[in-house]
Amino acid sequence: MRYLTLLLICLAGTQIALAQQPTDPNAELKNVVMPQVRSQDTTIRRIMEELQKIQASDQTNSSAIQGLLQGREIDNITKYQLIRNNIVYASETYYLLNKKIIDLKSRTTTNNLDVFITSLNNPESKELGFSLSDRIVELVEKVVLKGKKDKNDDKSNKIVESTKSIIASPIFQSFTSLTPPLAIANSVMNFLHSVSINNKEINQQTLKDFEKELNKYVVYYTALNDANNKFEYGLNFNKDQLNLLHDNLYDHIMFTASALKFTLPQRGNKSLGETLNDFFFDFKKEKVVLFFDDLENKYTKGKKVDYEALLRENPNLKEVNNQLEDLVMQTKRFENLYNEYFTLLDSYYGKVASALKIAQDNGLADKSTIDAKQSEFRNLKDEAVKEIQASINIKELYNNTDKIKYRYRIF
Repeated sequence: MRYLTLLLICLAGTQIALAQQPTDPNAELKNVVMPQVRSQDTTIRRIMEELQKIQASDQTNSSAIQGLLQGREIDNITKYQLIRNNIVYASETYYLLNKKIIDLKSRTTTNNLDVFITSLNNPESKELGFSLSDRIVELVEKVVLKGKKDKNDDKSNKIVESTKSIIASPIFQSFTSLTPPLAIANSVMNFLHSVSINNKEINQQTLKDFEKELNKYVVYYTALNDANNKFEYGLNFNKDQLNLLHDNLYDHIMFTASALKFTLPQRGNKSLGETLNDFFFDFKKEKVVLFFDDLENKYTKGKKVDYEALLRENPNLKEVNNQLEDLVMQTKRFENLYNEYFTLLDSYYGKVASALKIAQDNGLADKSTIDAKQSEFRNLKDEAVKEIQASINIKELYNNTDKIKYRYRIF
């Protein structure tokens, strides 16, 4: 507009100068031949049109710029809300995952199931209608001594009393590689072999016959022992993996707590579970919500939050958000270990049931007794599953984790 004003002033000056010049007799003819004013009017009109185009373009550009600025502001709000919601939900996920890891690590089976298995493996127990201790003594009297035992037979009496002494020895309760029944059977066989050296009435055939009958029990207890050992090994492996997962969770919590300027959990001499339980008195969902409320207040200008400045000056929030995929993967890992535990229980039940079938096939117990015990064990196993499922409540963890939009990275 400034240039247009100057142009108009110049044109006006030219017109005044022409008006002030002496009258020329040929002036009218010159005006007809040289249409200067009309040319000047066309130039002004063209200039005005160009200026109008420039003004229209400026308005369009201004609107576009305002739209971009508004879009950028909306984008910052969206980014911030995503980060805030994700971290708030993550704080609850940390708490739930820690709680459920501790619960699953503490599991072996249930008290009722443990009592059942311990009873089956007890040489004094008559859960299947016989006591191994009594059966071994009976086999010694019947097979080894061939029913010749009487009060006046010192050798026979000594063998029987020594056998009873071996069975009653408390040392077998401390065996870890073998169950007491298997340890007792091995010790009795070794004892009889040593006695046979000086007792001509106990020959190799007698020992073979005794071992054959004893092996019917040994095979049963070996199968039971194998079931127990494999279940224990599986549980220990499961716990090792849970311990590793717990350590990873601790590291992730340390990273997030540091980014949010919370006091970091210090392990010291305490267990990891105890350390994190104490930490969650402070680092919990309500406190994380309060952290973001305070942050928004800090960046409020007038009645509006400056989200762009908030995100720019707190890049640690983006880092926490972008690491949440790892937390979600940890919950998936826990889910796998949780399911593996029930797979272990199913396998354990199958092996114990097979051991009981061996007892039936070897004539150690009748079919009705074995069927009753298998049914009892199945019910105890099902009760254990329901108890653990109710205690851990894996769906609670699923529902909370699903709220974390971990696939959206913020840069």
